[in-house]
Amino acid sequence: MVFDSKTFLAGASIAPGVYRMYAEDDLLLYVGKAKNLKKRLTSYFRTTGLSTKTQAMMARVHKIETSITHTENEALLLESNLIKELKPRYNVLLRDSKSYPYIHLDTSHVFPRVSLYRGDRSGPGRFFGPYANAYAVRETLSHLQKVLPVRQCEDTYYHNRTRPCLQYQIKRCTAPCVGLISETIYNEDVEQAVLFLTGKDQTLTDKLIAKMDVAAKDLDFEQAAFYRDRINALRKIQANQSINSEAGDADVLSLATAHGKYCVEVLFLRNGRNSGSNPYYPSVILDNEADEVIAAFIQQFYLNKTVPKLLVCDPLPANSQWLAEVMSEQVGHKVKIVSNVRGDRKQWLEHCQINADLHLSKHLEDRSTLEQRFLALTQALELTSAPARIECFDISHTQGEATVASCVVFGPEGAIKSDYRRYNIKDIVGGDDYAAMEQVLKRRYKKIIEGVGRFPDLVLIDGGKGQLGVAKEVVEELGCADKFKLIGVAKGESRKPGLEKLFFTDRKLPLLLGTHSPALHLINQIRDEAHRFAISGHRLKRGKSRTSSALEEIPGIGAKRRQTLLKHFGGLQGVRAAGVKDLSLAPGVNEELAERIYNYLQTL
Repeated sequence: MVFDSKTFLAGASIAPGVYRMYAEDDLLLYVGKAKNLKKRLTSYFRTTGLSTKTQAMMARVHKIETSITHTENEALLLESNLIKELKPRYNVLLRDSKSYPYIHLDTSHVFPRVSLYRGDRSGPGRFFGPYANAYAVRETLSHLQKVLPVRQCEDTYYHNRTRPCLQYQIKRCTAPCVGLISETIYNEDVEQAVLFLTGKDQTLTDKLIAKMDVAAKDLDFEQAAFYRDRINALRKIQANQSINSEAGDADVLSLATAHGKYCVEVLFLRNGRNSGSNPYYPSVILDNEADEVIAAFIQQFYLNKTVPKLLVCDPLPANSQWLAEVMSEQVGHKVKIVSNVRGDRKQWLEHCQINADLHLSKHLEDRSTLEQRFLALTQALELTSAPARIECFDISHTQGEATVASCVVFGPEGAIKSDYRRYNIKDIVGGDDYAAMEQVLKRRYKKIIEGVGRFPDLVLIDGGKGQLGVAKEVVEELGCADKFKLIGVAKGESRKPGLEKLFFTDRKLPLLLGTHSPALHLINQIRDEAHRFAISGHRLKRGKSRTSSALEEIPGIGAKRRQTLLKHFGGLQGVRAAGVKDLSLAPGVNEELAERIYNYLQTL
C-alpha cells in the first residue's frame, strides 16, 4: 500500500518534536527531530531536490509516527536517545557505547588510594578524567608513582601485608600498609597528587622547591635531596608531555572521509594535558554533508556523558550554537563549540586531523571492509568470482616533462605493495597520455608473457574511452585479451567523487554505480593509490633531472629563502624531516609558508 502523504501532512503538528519512519514490515528506517514537524516532514515529499538515497528511503516508508516535545532542545535529546537505542537503518550511527575510564582517589580510607575506575561516579572520593582509554590512565598513574608514591594496590592486598612490597623497595610507594609513613605526611603526598592530576604542575613544582629550600636551610640535606629527586622526576615528565596550562579541559574532534567511509577522531585534553585519542567510524547511509555527520556524532557521543567546556571541531558542526546550548543545559555548565582557532588549539586540531586520516586509511585497508567491497565489485561487474588480483595504471607528468607511469596491485588482503611498479616513459611526444599508456602496458604484460609475474583478473585504466581503446589494442596485439577484464575509469562531471563512469570493452554504454556503491569505493581507492604512486614517482624523477633544489617547486620560495632554509636545517634532508612548527621558526618563514613547504615535501 502506498503511503498517503497528503492525508498524513494535513494532520501533522507544527510543534517541535521527533518523527519516526517505518517500512511495511515495521522496520524503523529513520528518526529525526524538527522545530516544526509539519514543515520538516513536508520537505520529504517534494517532487525535486531529494538525493538518490533519500528517495530510496522514502519509497519504503509505510508509516510515520511523531512525538511532540515542549522545546526543540528536548526534541534533540529524545532523538539522540532513540537513535542510540533503536539504531535506525538510515541514521548516522555511532557504534561505540563504552564507558570511559577515570582516575579515582578513594578518600574513604585513612591512607587514600588512586586507581583506574569505570562506572558511576557518585561514590566517595574524587574522579579525574575522563581519559581516552585504559592505557592513558595507566600511563598517568605510572608517572604519578615516579613523582608522588601514593598507594595504588588493591585493598585486599593492602590489608594483608606484614612487610613492605617491591613497590617500596623501588621507591614507588611509602609503605603505609606497615606504618612506615605517618598519616600527616601521606596526606601531604595526596594533596600534591591532586595538583599533579589536575594539571597544576607548576604549583606542585613551586611547593617542592620551597620544601627543598627549607630542608637545606635546616641542614637536613637528605630530605632536601629527596625533594630534589621529586622535582627532577616531575620535570622529566613535563619534558615528555605537551602541556598547556591554559587549555583546561577540552575535546578536539576532526572528521575524515574517503570512499564512502567516515572517521571521527576525538582527542581528549584534560587539565591542559593530552590524555589520548580514539577513532570512531559512524555508519552513514544518506547523502549527509560533513557538518551534519559531525553534528550527529556529537549528539550521540556526548549523550549521558561528561562534556568538557570546550569542543574544538573540524568541520564546525551544523547548528553548532544551538547544539552547544542544548549540551550546556544537559551538563549544567556552559559548553562552547569552536572551529576557527589559532595557536595551541590549532596545533591540537592539526594533530587530530592527521590521526583521523591515518586511522581512516587503516580502516579502509581492514580485511573485513575489503571483503565486503570485493564482493560488491563482483556483483556490480557481474563477474563469475571475486577478482584475486587487480592492477591499476595511471600516468603522471608536468606539461609532458618527466612522464612516469604507475602500476599498483590490490588483492582481497589489500594493497600488495611488493608488486607495485613505476615505469619511466621514454621516446614519446611530451604529454601524449595515449602513447604513455601503450608503452607501459606493453612493457608490463610482455614480461608476464615471458614468465615474470602473473596476470591479474581485472585491470583498471585511469581514463575514459580513449585510454581504454589504447589498452584494448595493446592486449589484443599481445594475445592476452582473454586473461583479464579491462575497465576504464573516467572522472564524472566537475570531477566530483562518486560520479565516475566505468567503460568496458564489451559494452557501448558506461556504467554508473552511484555515490554510495561499495564497489565504486573500492575502484576509487585503488585508482587514487595509483594516482598517488604515479605523482610521487614523477616528482622524484623531475627533481633528479634538475640541478636545482626541490624547494624551487614551492611558490614563495626564492633563491635567498631556499639558501636560508638549507643552511638552517643543514640540507634538504633536514628540511624534509622538520615539522610545521620547526619550519616556522626558520628565518623568513611564517606559519602559512611552513605549512606549504611541509605539505609539498610530504608528497615527494
